[in-house]
Amino acid sequence: MRHDLTTLNLVLAIEQTRSITRGAAQEHLALAAASKRLSDLESRLGVQLFERRARGVEPTEAGRALVRHIRSLHASLYALETEVMEFSRGIKGHLRIASNTSAIAECLPPYLVEFSQAHGQIRISLEDLTSGEVQAAVAEGRADVGIFTAPVLDNRVQTWVFARGRLAALVPLKHPLAAREAVSFDDLLGYDLIGLHAGASAQELMREQAAARGQTLNARLQVRGFDGIAQLVESGLGVAVLPEQPAERFTRVFGVRALRLEESWAERDYYLGVLRQQRLPTVVQRFVDTLIPREKQ
Repeated sequence: MRHDLTTLNLVLAIEQTRSITRGAAQEHLALAAASKRLSDLESRLGVQLFERRARGVEPTEAGRALVRHIRSLHASLYALETEVMEFSRGIKGHLRIASNTSAIAECLPPYLVEFSQAHGQIRISLEDLTSGEVQAAVAEGRADVGIFTAPVLDNRVQTWVFARGRLAALVPLKHPLAAREAVSFDDLLGYDLIGLHAGASAQELMREQAAARGQTLNARLQVRGFDGIAQLVESGLGVAVLPEQPAERFTRVFGVRALRLEESWAERDYYLGVLRQQRLPTVVQRFVDTLIPREKQ
């Protein structure tokens, strides 16, 4: 089934303005022509896209679904135009990477440097998402490559383990636990915990561990970014659990101590994920080769 962009843009304009008249004007169409386009589209699809009301129109469930796809199509068309135009500037490809915050802070940068040095004509874009969002982005084609931690949620994504990291506890210098070298999760549960936003893998992992102990995670503050967490810990507002490498770096910048977290789940794997397909695009395959030896693919 083929749809022209003018009609799809009209649908988007009607949804935004909640009016066929205003949507038609926004797309520089006569009202009669716009109404016919909308009617013809509804006939082809076999569904009603908008409910006509006294004060305008409201999208139906089918209409909202179509609008989501139109917005995704616009994003793809913009990416297509941008990438094709880059060839005139000597860029020979574009790699879209989605990664969770922990991987960006702990293990991904050296691989990005290695890949960039070997493939200077490939542009890299990096988006910071939760592990679940990363997998969805790869499965839906919004990212070429995903970097995330367990669990693996989508079987449309082919995965390899490429690195291992460890979680550590971060406490203020004058905290009762600061004199120790290591702590258990039980030691931390009695204190306010500062963590990443809901959906972050470490945050969800701690919620699960607290629930397994019959307790509720006392997540006093949730912020985006490890720097913010470290500053709040330094201020004495709570303790935190975050990747060991950035935790150690923060001890040189803030008034905090990094303690070993003595839990089996504190050690975790980082996954590289791509969309399952018979043959990977050349740019994606080169990035996979940078992270995973050929014999392990």
